[in-house]
Amino acid sequence: MEFEDRYRLTQRPKYDCLLFGKQIYLTARGSYIYIYIHTYIYITNFIEFVDLDDTLYPLSSGLARECGKNIKDYMVEKLGIEKEKIVELSNLLYKNYGTTMAGLRAIGYDFDYDDYHSYVHGRLPYENLKPDPQLRSLLQTLPLRKIIFTNADKVHAAKALSKLGLEDCFEGIICFETLNPTHKNMVSDDEDDIEFLGSVDAAIDHVPSRSEIFDIIGHLANTKPGATLPKTPIVCKPQESAIERALKIAKINPQRTLFFDDSVRNIQAGKRVGLHTVLVGTSQRPKGADYALESIHNVKQALPELWETDMKSEVSYPGQVAVETSVTA
Repeated sequence: MEFEDRYRLTQRPKYDCLLFGKQIYLTARGSYIYIYIHTYIYITNFIEFVDLDDTLYPLSSGLARECGKNIKDYMVEKLGIEKEKIVELSNLLYKNYGTTMAGLRAIGYDFDYDDYHSYVHGRLPYENLKPDPQLRSLLQTLPLRKIIFTNADKVHAAKALSKLGLEDCFEGIICFETLNPTHKNMVSDDEDDIEFLGSVDAAIDHVPSRSEIFDIIGHLANTKPGATLPKTPIVCKPQESAIERALKIAKINPQRTLFFDDSVRNIQAGKRVGLHTVLVGTSQRPKGADYALESIHNVKQALPELWETDMKSEVSYPGQVAVETSVTA
């Protein structure tokens, strides 16, 4: 009874897809979706949208800690930011923009996105990630569409999935390159402005002078709460527009999709756009979360109905998760 109260919903909806958000701890985290070139016939009414980091793999892997350290080192070594400002600045940028990277672009720093990801993710201790046969079995027996939705780049997503032994468990990956296909300074809300990855060369603009950098620390220290901040050209969670764009790319109905993520604000943003939500990493269910799981491995106990179908064997993903083949149709 206690377990049922912890996970129970007033109504148990049916889903078309499972969407896994954030980098792989079981949650899942470009301008097209990377999917198999095979044709699929989906025979279920469910979808899983899953974050990657801290959702499919645990914090204990140490990747999140090292990623944070690499971001701070990049700010000092590549952008020339004073070391004593790094902690406060990175915290403010993450809090106000969803990711430190998005915040850096908002306040005026310009840099090559691939170089940033190579520096931040290229030196992560991927050897700490081990194959997870239990999770693999859960995913392979789950007769639903399963999609990774991560703020991370495609190289990191593919490497993490491979290390976990989950590279063939998902239909596709929506990643940084899916939502940010070119390096553009213009902030646009026009869907038609989105250019697909590889369609044009990324434009690398000049690095702004010190006078062009917006002083977010001073601004927030001397203004009232809610003060207007500069916009970021980067599209990422927890922006509702980012989630809506991901759903459109994957042709997903949010009302028939279950969204897994380890971030409360990502979950709350997902709820606002109509997704059914699962917070991973805690048993405490905050506002905006329909379910809360201490671990992704508890999903079958919390949501046994997802496995209740007579046609499980007809849903499969031949080969590995494709992160290079772009499909727009």
